[in-house]
Amino acid sequence: MDGDRLALRRHIEESLGRLEKETLISRNGDIYTFLTNEERDINKEIKNVDLSSGEQAKLLGEIIFEDVLKGQRKHRFSTNKMDFDFNRRCDHSYVGNPKDSALSVSVITPMADGYDLYEKAKALLESTAEGGCVIIRLGNDEGLGRELQTYQQTKKYLVKKNDGTLSESTKRILRDCSEENNSRRDRLTVLLGEMMASAEYFVAGQPLKIKASTPSAALSEALEYLVQNTFNKMSYLKHLSAEPLKELQAILRSNDTAKETALLQAGENNPEALDDLRTYLHLCSIKSQQVVLHDMLEKRYSLRPYGWPDDEVLLLLARLIVLGEVNLMMDASLLPIDKVYDAITTPAKRRKVVVRKRETADPKSIQDARSLGKDLFAEMGPDGEDALFTYLQAKLKEWQVALNGYRQLADTGNYPGGTEIGEALTLIGPLLADTDSRKFVERFNGLKSDLLEVGEQFHELDHFYSHQKPAWERLRKSHSAFQLNRLELEKDDKAGPALTRMREVLAAKSPYKLIKEVDALIGVVEAINSSLLTERRAQAIAKIDGFVKTLNTDLATANADAGLRAVCLKPLESLRSQVEKQESLAHITQAETEAVKEFDLAQGRIEEFLRKAPVLVVPQGPGGSPVPPPKVKKQRIVKPADLVEVTYLETKDDVDEFLGALREELEDALAKNERIQIR
Repeated sequence: MDGDRLALRRHIEESLGRLEKETLISRNGDIYTFLTNEERDINKEIKNVDLSSGEQAKLLGEIIFEDVLKGQRKHRFSTNKMDFDFNRRCDHSYVGNPKDSALSVSVITPMADGYDLYEKAKALLESTAEGGCVIIRLGNDEGLGRELQTYQQTKKYLVKKNDGTLSESTKRILRDCSEENNSRRDRLTVLLGEMMASAEYFVAGQPLKIKASTPSAALSEALEYLVQNTFNKMSYLKHLSAEPLKELQAILRSNDTAKETALLQAGENNPEALDDLRTYLHLCSIKSQQVVLHDMLEKRYSLRPYGWPDDEVLLLLARLIVLGEVNLMMDASLLPIDKVYDAITTPAKRRKVVVRKRETADPKSIQDARSLGKDLFAEMGPDGEDALFTYLQAKLKEWQVALNGYRQLADTGNYPGGTEIGEALTLIGPLLADTDSRKFVERFNGLKSDLLEVGEQFHELDHFYSHQKPAWERLRKSHSAFQLNRLELEKDDKAGPALTRMREVLAAKSPYKLIKEVDALIGVVEAINSSLLTERRAQAIAKIDGFVKTLNTDLATANADAGLRAVCLKPLESLRSQVEKQESLAHITQAETEAVKEFDLAQGRIEEFLRKAPVLVVPQGPGGSPVPPPKVKKQRIVKPADLVEVTYLETKDDVDEFLGALREELEDALAKNERIQIR
């Protein structure tokens, strides 16, 4: 009881150390176990396993970052909730694959080369590398190296030794060794956790007094300090959105330039950050450097000195789009504002989106375009470039829609303006295809003379198709109707010139100023045409009525039945009806000719009817005299022209010869009791 306990402890430890060195006992934590001969042989083989320094650093890094820190790879910054990746190193060797531009956390253990020389000054200097990083220097623990070496040698030996040829006793010993090694791994995890919690931390050139008591909390505290002190432009984002994606959608949908300008002046939309983004895009534009949205987010604003969340950068970008300062290009085409939200919030599409500082037109060009717009549309457009661009394109679109409607009629060949409509659409098409307001204004001004000419033509076309088309259709319809009697009308002193003028108006390339003559021209020709038709129609009807009257008399005389009457009279009645409706003088004449033929056929039918009639007993009339049977004289048609053998009657003898022949023909008919019809 009165002995020196410290000396006794030292003596016992030295004795145990000698026994362990001679592999007579094995140590598992604070427990020592005597070894059998076979166990001693196996432990000697384990001690002879070779290890490299790289393997030691790899194992330490694995235990520290995977077991102690539970695989932590990112730090969420408390202010803006942004996640920052960090690369992990242990004794200057990376644990896992490093990421470009990520933060850096480096742990220095007592196993590191030159650990004894790794003083505070050296640690502070290294913590300033890469723009600032976290250096964690663990304290020295003499048991760490022993436990680590035994763990590695045992694990490596077990992997190599484990095969199916071993004896049962050997397998048992190896299982015991494996279980002891698992416990050793757990002790290493606990030990390194304690060492991490009590380690020295150096961040961005400053020693850091850690308040946290756990390894994970201590690392988070160090990274929080690192972000706060090395991302000096993070403070530009003074107002963080609670729901940035909803706000982004609202900004793009409203597309309200005035509202965004007011917010900028009031300082409510992070003006410092907006100016930084604006300046960056301006410098890239000067250097003709393409800015891909993905790279801008990942390789600039997520890194030092910014550390801005992607959604906040997208909000800033949306404001610049609405303010008209930038455009987005995708697949070499300007991205419409209604497609912007989907493109910039879809990570895969961000690699295709190019952010381009918008080039604006100079003030004089804008004023020239306003003035030209007033000349074309009789209305002064708005003053701003975007508003003017929208206004002018809307007006040109109205022209295009109207012209396409007119073109459908002009393409039939019955309406004027086909060439002018095609030229106007060809001119307007490229202007409407321009999505860049500056280029549009330049092109619009450059086409001034052509646009003014097209403007005049458009107003004429619009007036024609909106107001003059009914008169044009009356002209076409009337001219077509007058073609039936063209030969007779052209002989008239008034109708002939009027008909020619109608033809000239219809054939004119630009008949718009001539439309006023249409009604007067139609009136002149219509009057003459009606007069000719009335006169000729009356003549034809009178002739047909005469035929009908004669036939009715003959049918009555022949006591014809209803069937014969219908056959004889209906064709003439039909021809009379046609004449009453007919608008063609030639067709009236033709109907009259057909009436003569039908009259002759009817006479033939009556004569045939009488010839075939049965012989009747002739009754006695009053006073005993017989009643003669009905009889219709046979018709003889005499055509005086057929009796003349010469073209002209030029002498008295020619006249006497003609009259003699005519008399002879007439007297022969009378002698045969025939009726004579002169034609």
